[in-house]
Amino acid sequence: MKLRTHLAAASALAVLAVACAANAQAPAAQAPAAPAQTAAAVDPACSALTGLRLAHTRIDAAVAVKAGDRQPIDAFGLPALPAENAYCRVSLTLTPVAGSEIHSEVWLPAAGGWNGKFAAMGNAGFGGSLGPPRLAMRQTIARGYAVAATDMGHTEPGADGKDASWALNQPEKIIDFGHRANHVTAVAAKAVIAAYYGHAPVRSYFQGCSDGGREALMAAQRYPDDFDGIVAGAPGAAWTHLMTTFAWSWKMSHQNPDSRLKSANLARIQSAALAACDELDGVKDGVIEDPRICRFDPATVLCSNDASEGCLTPAQLEGLKGLYGGPRRGVTGASLYPGFAPGGEAQRSGWDLWITGDEAQHPDFARSFFANFVFNQADWQLSQFDFDKDFDTVRERMAHVTDSDHPDMSAFKASGGKLLMYHGWNDAALPAEGTIQYFENVRETMGEAQTDAFARLFMVPAMGHCFSGPGPNTFDSLGVLDAWVEGGPAPDRIVASKYTNDLAQLLNMPTGRALSTRPLCAYPAVARWKGEGATNDEANFECVVPPPPTTKS
Repeated sequence: MKLRTHLAAASALAVLAVACAANAQAPAAQAPAAPAQTAAAVDPACSALTGLRLAHTRIDAAVAVKAGDRQPIDAFGLPALPAENAYCRVSLTLTPVAGSEIHSEVWLPAAGGWNGKFAAMGNAGFGGSLGPPRLAMRQTIARGYAVAATDMGHTEPGADGKDASWALNQPEKIIDFGHRANHVTAVAAKAVIAAYYGHAPVRSYFQGCSDGGREALMAAQRYPDDFDGIVAGAPGAAWTHLMTTFAWSWKMSHQNPDSRLKSANLARIQSAALAACDELDGVKDGVIEDPRICRFDPATVLCSNDASEGCLTPAQLEGLKGLYGGPRRGVTGASLYPGFAPGGEAQRSGWDLWITGDEAQHPDFARSFFANFVFNQADWQLSQFDFDKDFDTVRERMAHVTDSDHPDMSAFKASGGKLLMYHGWNDAALPAEGTIQYFENVRETMGEAQTDAFARLFMVPAMGHCFSGPGPNTFDSLGVLDAWVEGGPAPDRIVASKYTNDLAQLLNMPTGRALSTRPLCAYPAVARWKGEGATNDEANFECVVPPPPTTKS
């Protein structure tokens, strides 16, 4: 699989997030090649952790890593990367119940390098490897946090993050994936931290994007005392609705060959959408600030109306309208989940990768989920899915295990927890408006004032799935959350930057420079240019609350 596909098949959060799928690898085989006696000589406290006894836990290895040692990543086809600081790497196997085997890692900054805090990392796609979280761990430990992550309780056989065959008739592994793996990893990690440093962490955080965002909200809802603060990026919270969306994407763009959208079509659609809506925020920059107010009519791109290259046939137009509209019941036409926003169709790692291309990710994810999680039929196919009765069956069988869209978060709020959510408007994997829908449900359930006391949502214009895009998309979500938890004011504005090389910036290997900055505004506010000053400088923008968007015609 090409690196580009690996980078967008699923996602794992670093300081921002890296969209990726991982190569499956057994944790015990991933430790640096350092003799045990060398580790003991460098850090005796580290090697002593192999003698720690914890319930339902086996400590497989505890190895001292020096700054400059190569860390295997086992994701994206990347080579081992040099450690930025010394730490103790602990590999665990957790067996909370029969039929469960969860592999996790805890990385502990060497003496003098720990900031006293703990941060757990979410995984990617269906999990199955520690590869994706390791990039996030590598970045976060460099900032002084003790870090941990888990493979979600299984080894993913396809090595690309979208094969769920491990779940076939495996209810305990499904529960591990759904919510248990991160909880037991957090409990074990805190015990390991206390044993190594002599005291528990003063603060504990969780950060994840995509499925990691689903995991983040799951932690807040099911285990409200595990973490003081949580970052949930592009959260796949309504998991059963999302898998239905993925099946709908296949139906709209693959089932009928005549409805397929090619690269030229996507480029023409995006160009027309930007022409209609780019300047609604007063700045022409290739970015639609809030697609909900965009009134782009895709019928203008019909070949009978526009003969430009990439114009649409009637079948293609109907498929496109279905993708914008989102999945619906076959009988009543009732909406099952929001659709995708206009303006990023031809973006790198966009619709071609996730929805419309020959190797699009949505069909593979959906088929594997329904076959192995829901129907227990390895040869089940998407053509069998009924958007009426099957959707209800999926909800009944899996929502209570996999979905983290419960709107009552009063227990997390009562624990003193803080929640920071974000989602990119040009996300071609998970519809951004679904996250707004969830946040609005929380505000309706708990009240706006109560919600605003512990939670913030930031929509990121033109950002793709967890990272990248033509607008400013790099920001320090963990740092903002940490300051808030430590008693600072609730964040209403976060400064985001656009770099010449977004991915290198995320990998902590910056090779470029910042091209522009822009504020991200706490929902429902949006950024507006003040009318003077450079439009690539966040200081010249203010956050304003616009009128509620009207229903799209």
